[in-house]
Amino acid sequence: MEPNVNPNMLLGQKWLPSALNATSQGLGTETIVFAHGYGTDQSIWYKIIPFFAQSENYRVVLFDWPFSGAVNDPNLYDPLKYSSLEAYADELVTLLDQMDLKDVTFVGHSMSGMIGCLASIQRPELFKRLVLVCASPRYINIEDYEGGFTSSDIEQLLKDIESNFENWVSAFSLLAVDPNDEPSVNKFRECLKRMRGDVPAPLAKIVFNSDYRDILEKVETPCTIIQTSSDMVVPHSAALYMEKKIKGKATLEMVDTKGHFPQLTAHLQLVNVLMGVLGFGLTQI
Repeated sequence: MEPNVNPNMLLGQKWLPSALNATSQGLGTETIVFAHGYGTDQSIWYKIIPFFAQSENYRVVLFDWPFSGAVNDPNLYDPLKYSSLEAYADELVTLLDQMDLKDVTFVGHSMSGMIGCLASIQRPELFKRLVLVCASPRYINIEDYEGGFTSSDIEQLLKDIESNFENWVSAFSLLAVDPNDEPSVNKFRECLKRMRGDVPAPLAKIVFNSDYRDILEKVETPCTIIQTSSDMVVPHSAALYMEKKIKGKATLEMVDTKGHFPQLTAHLQLVNVLMGVLGFGLTQI
């Protein structure tokens, strides 16, 4: 057997859900898959999940991406394998297949938004709708597109991650999350620090240098784009761009909060938006 090959892979067994800490809660007919973004893990949804998992309407699925510090197997994340978001889309498709899931509502935060779009193009029958939370098809500005960063901004960001990750975590967490919400800042900071040392820089290169604008016209799954009122990672213009370019029905919903993490800083607003998307209004929160 070749080194580092999981024997379950060779046997065709359903090994991936266990490897990615996948869990399923609730017995409802509506399946919602929550996917976290860069540097975090499934715990980033901890304020959101009780509203869905405790309802008779939903089945909630959570998992951790291979780069997450919550994943136990250090060999699972291979930078050579996960060199693009397409690789993560393949992983998502495999996960859904191995869990016998289809026609799901996929809620993807940040980089997971584009992963969901890619997977929906590959296997549209797996997805009923996509909810893209603070997602972006491209982060770097060019002449006809505002992504929020210049090329030099991203170069400096990557240098900071590589040269002094601890300092970068402290500074970036205050920019990405409302600095007045200390518990939420700390939550994001703790997730970042759990990542293995060789993960943050190559992963950031993939995310911040990506350009997936050209796939949007191939996304036929209905999409809800959720954007915060002030996000230093993803400008409002990027959300408007996606709403315009996505081929399927796309709607844009705003959440009134600062930062890139409405699931932390404005979770009740986000739950209300999600319930509206799913067709079940909430009037008590």
